[in-house]
Amino acid sequence: MSRHVPRTGVRRYVNVVNLGGLLIAVCATLPLVWMASASLKGPGEISATPPSPLPRHPTLSNYETAFARNGIGHYFLNSVVVAGVSTVLILSLAFFAGYALARLPLRGRGAVMTALLMLSVFPPIALLVPLFLMERQAGLLNSYPGLVIPYVALNLPFAIWIMRNYLSGIPGELEEAAVVDGAGPLRTALTVILPLARPGLFTAGVFSFTATWSEFLLALTFNGSDDRRTVSVGIALFTSQYQVPYGVIFAGAMVATVPIALLVLIFRRSVVSGMTTGAVKG
Repeated sequence: MSRHVPRTGVRRYVNVVNLGGLLIAVCATLPLVWMASASLKGPGEISATPPSPLPRHPTLSNYETAFARNGIGHYFLNSVVVAGVSTVLILSLAFFAGYALARLPLRGRGAVMTALLMLSVFPPIALLVPLFLMERQAGLLNSYPGLVIPYVALNLPFAIWIMRNYLSGIPGELEEAAVVDGAGPLRTALTVILPLARPGLFTAGVFSFTATWSEFLLALTFNGSDDRRTVSVGIALFTSQYQVPYGVIFAGAMVATVPIALLVLIFRRSVVSGMTTGAVKG
């Protein structure tokens, strides 16, 4: 005789979890909706009391000002170059380092993984002064390499940690079969393991690109020239001595948010897969 399992408690628990997730999603989305709405308002409507949730007279003048007068397009291009090059270098180094940690019989592997995790949460502000002095001595200030090099160094430990955990979940029999077929270590890594590691690469890539794209402190310190400013620093400098153009700032923030939103939207399933596999296999 089958035993009846009460489902009322389970359903209530699921409903509470779903409600909690919905509230978190609303709280996370509401600032973005408010920012998008404010970017379409005129100066008088933004400062109106009480504020209106939606623009009564939508206008694109804030976006026109951000591009034509404030150079948001130039800052955007700088961020694309810096974040793109940094992410490619991070993923290239993290794949081979994670592959070595996952497959080679290394001593002290646990200590290395712990050190990588500790380095990934190390505050960059503690390295600001020595990095600035080193870059000034090397002549890297106000240049793309002046940002790319520290970005790679600061974000590489977490990327290696993700890749090692993901690559540990790939069966070793695949490499053994490739070796039997005559493939060397490099060919095996690039033709057999690399295609299977795409979810892990997407996960590390999204985190690395987001971190380098939105980074502010190093970009502000190392790039005093307007030619190499990134979008995060450029938006912060929209303000003047006598006024704060909130509408233009919101418009620039929307422009800076679009790449991150598209990246997460496109690769969300791969990111979830990569993080889940890393959590189970790590």
